Amino acid sequence: MLGSVTALMVTPASGAAGDIATGFVQAMRHLGSASRNGQAFSGVPAVGALFTTSAGKLSQHFCSASVIDSPRGDLVITAAHCVTHASGTVAFVPGYNNGTRPYGVWTVTKVYVDQAWQSSENPDDDVAILRVSQRGSTVPIEDVTGAERLITGTPYNHQLVQVIGYPDSSNQPITCQNWLKEPMTDQLEFDCGSYTDGTSGGPFLAEVDPATGQGAVIGVIGGYEQGGYTPQVSYSAVLGGGVAALFKTAVAGG
Repeated sequence: MLGSVTALMVTPASGAAGDIATGFVQAMRHLGSASRNGQAFSGVPAVGALFTTSAGKLSQHFCSASVIDSPRGDLVITAAHCVTHASGTVAFVPGYNNGTRPYGVWTVTKVYVDQAWQSSENPDDDVAILRVSQRGSTVPIEDVTGAERLITGTPYNHQLVQVIGYPDSSNQPITCQNWLKEPMTDQLEFDCGSYTDGTSGGPFLAEVDPATGQGAVIGVIGGYEQGGYTPQVSYSAVLGGGVAALFKTAVAGG
């Protein structure tokens, strides 16, 4: 059965294809390493960092997130544990790299989590969808950064994925590529070093197009052990019917 969805309100406070391709090429060069450690790179437009804010200014980035394709182009996906207890205004900065904000700062105006997560924080429901906007603009984020496809309900054990995240200790994203495992029911495992605090919410990207650097989100760092207690092993909840329902609710604006 599909769980019900809870929407949480938080305080509101064109061309990127060339940049996507450039970032993807840089990422692929790093992925050739046999060390299986995440490597810093310049990032991609549709993946960014979540920040706390103070007096209208960015404070500290604390989690990662990615833009997902939607009819209105204003949705972002991350881990539910990243935003459930967040206070004040949260901002999303796509493509964040060494202090630069090439695609602007976007305010999180609504958070959608499954009711099952809201009631018990079940790791199998550790997914959140965020609505974002920019003050004074009606242009949706997807028109600025492009977007990843969201795929739910498809078995992805043994899938080759690229995982991007923003460690708290760095102002650059890291990337790594490896094959997924399914260590337990409804959880995926990705093994690669350097995925420390802050990378939670970062996307598991499958079917990445070499020409654009865009792919399909089939997971986000989270789930079991809130994404993993060691930097070498990361987890994601399997994106099933509950996430499909969550996305449907977010699209409807409920």
